Amino acid sequence: MSVAEPVSGTAPRASDELVRDGATPPRTTRSARLREAVAAWTFLSPNLLLLAVFLFLPLVWAVLLSFQRARSFGPSSWAGLANYERLLQDGVFWRSLLNTVIFTAATVPLSVLIGLGLALLMDKALPARGLFRTVVYLPIVVSTLVTSLVGLLLFDESIGVLNGMLADLGVGPVSWQTDGTLAMVSVVLMTLWTRVGFAMVVYLAALQDVPEDVVEAARVDGAGSWATVRQIVVPMLRSTTLFLVVVNVIWSFQIFDVVYVMTNGGPGYATSMLVTYAYEEGFGPPRNFGYGATVGVVLFLLTLVITLVQFRIQRRSGEES
Repeated sequence: MSVAEPVSGTAPRASDELVRDGATPPRTTRSARLREAVAAWTFLSPNLLLLAVFLFLPLVWAVLLSFQRARSFGPSSWAGLANYERLLQDGVFWRSLLNTVIFTAATVPLSVLIGLGLALLMDKALPARGLFRTVVYLPIVVSTLVTSLVGLLLFDESIGVLNGMLADLGVGPVSWQTDGTLAMVSVVLMTLWTRVGFAMVVYLAALQDVPEDVVEAARVDGAGSWATVRQIVVPMLRSTTLFLVVVNVIWSFQIFDVVYVMTNGGPGYATSMLVTYAYEEGFGPPRNFGYGATVGVVLFLLTLVITLVQFRIQRRSGEES
């Protein structure tokens, strides 16, 4: 194979000489690779340090603590599997797990569906569309503690806004806090209020990638608005929907602020979730750090399994598409 001659008046490079002589061009030298590795680790080290200090070390410590008898007073002692054996026989734990599953089943589909509906609506040319988007998204940028206090003021049985409005309409006070089912409903409603804005914004971004010509072709073929959304738009948003489902499931299993402020797990244990129960055991009156850590470890494993299953489904659907 012929080799191009160097431009007249310029000095030939060393690599050109080696190519002309049939030798292999030199690769990146060892020192260059070492400098690249040092630079990469230098940029990564702050984040890795933060992850190690605030994520991995607490996780390892929680796992070790779950095998110990650890309370606020007195030395800790090794307990083996005693905390896990107690967990299997703990009715409050199973009630909290059931409540968490019910809460997740109620909030995740509704958050995704309402967010999709709002995104389809806000994607149209509506008057004051920016204002409506801001109003819907506002709870996301506000602290969850603030939104929880708003929920407390809304659903309080004595001075709540909702019961005040119902009283003006001649309807008796509703037991939002003393009835277990209604307490769960109030927590679900406040959670939906804080989540639909996020789903709406994510769907709005995804809708910009839906090809307009495909939608127009469906309309030309006689497809109505509902058929276009159901058969064209929604399938193209599959990866976005799966992402929102994964995120919302994780959020639902980690729910704490809204429940703690509005109901504190009550009445009884009607709205107790896994996180609130772990907090109650570890930092409430029992001060049983070992058992609280055990509930936290089980919660972590459940979340990990659900996330892995959903990512596996996402990978499979991506390969099929």
